[in-house]
Amino acid sequence: MNIKRVFGVILTLLGLVGLIMGGKDLMSGGVAQASIVYLVLGGIFFFTGISLIRTTGDTA
Repeated sequence: MNIKRVFGVILTLLGLVGLIMGGKDLMSGGVAQASIVYLVLGGIFFFTGISLIRTTGDTA
Protein backbone atom coordinates (compact mmCIF):
# COMPACT_ATOMS: atom_id res chain seq x y z
CA MET A 1 0.00 0.00 0.00
CA ASN A 2 1.25 3.41 -0.93
CA ILE A 3 2.27 5.78 1.89
CA LYS A 4 0.21 8.59 0.32
CA ARG A 5 -2.91 6.45 0.49
CA VAL A 6 -2.26 5.61 4.13
CA PHE A 7 -1.79 9.30 4.89
CA GLY A 8 -5.00 10.05 2.97
CA VAL A 9 -6.93 7.52 5.05
CA ILE A 10 -5.54 9.00 8.27
CA LEU A 11 -6.49 12.53 7.18
CA THR A 12 -9.95 11.35 6.17
CA LEU A 13 -10.55 9.69 9.53
CA LEU A 14 -9.28 12.75 11.42
CA GLY A 15 -11.55 14.94 9.33
CA LEU A 16 -14.52 12.70 10.03
CA VAL A 17 -13.82 12.87 13.76
CA GLY A 18 -13.56 16.66 13.55
CA LEU A 19 -16.84 16.93 11.67
CA ILE A 20 -18.60 14.68 14.19
CA MET A 21 -17.17 16.62 17.15
CA GLY A 22 -18.15 19.94 15.59
CA GLY A 23 -21.68 18.78 14.86
CA LYS A 24 -22.06 17.30 18.33
CA ASP A 25 -20.76 20.49 19.96
CA LEU A 26 -23.02 22.67 17.82
CA MET A 27 -26.11 20.59 18.60
CA SER A 28 -25.42 20.53 22.35
CA GLY A 29 -25.40 24.32 22.52
CA GLY A 30 -21.67 24.83 22.85
CA VAL A 31 -19.75 27.93 21.89
CA ALA A 32 -20.42 28.67 18.22
CA GLN A 33 -16.84 29.71 17.40
CA ALA A 34 -15.40 26.45 18.77
CA SER A 35 -17.94 24.43 16.81
CA ILE A 36 -17.12 26.30 13.61
CA VAL A 37 -13.39 25.70 14.13
CA TYR A 38 -14.02 21.96 14.53
CA LEU A 39 -16.25 21.90 11.46
CA VAL A 40 -13.87 23.88 9.24
CA LEU A 41 -10.77 21.92 10.23
CA GLY A 42 -12.66 18.65 9.96
CA GLY A 43 -13.88 19.59 6.49
CA ILE A 44 -10.40 20.57 5.34
CA PHE A 45 -8.87 17.33 6.65
CA PHE A 46 -11.70 15.21 5.26
CA PHE A 47 -11.65 16.61 1.74
CA THR A 48 -7.85 16.69 1.62
CA GLY A 49 -7.73 13.04 2.61
CA ILE A 50 -10.35 12.05 0.04
CA SER A 51 -8.46 13.99 -2.64
CA LEU A 52 -5.18 12.30 -1.71
CA ILE A 53 -6.78 8.85 -1.91
CA ARG A 54 -8.38 9.64 -5.27
CA THR A 55 -5.35 11.11 -7.01
CA THR A 56 -2.78 8.57 -5.86
CA GLY A 57 -2.15 5.96 -8.52
CA ASP A 58 -2.38 2.31 -7.54
CA THR A 59 0.88 0.71 -8.64
CA ALA A 60 2.02 -2.69 -7.48
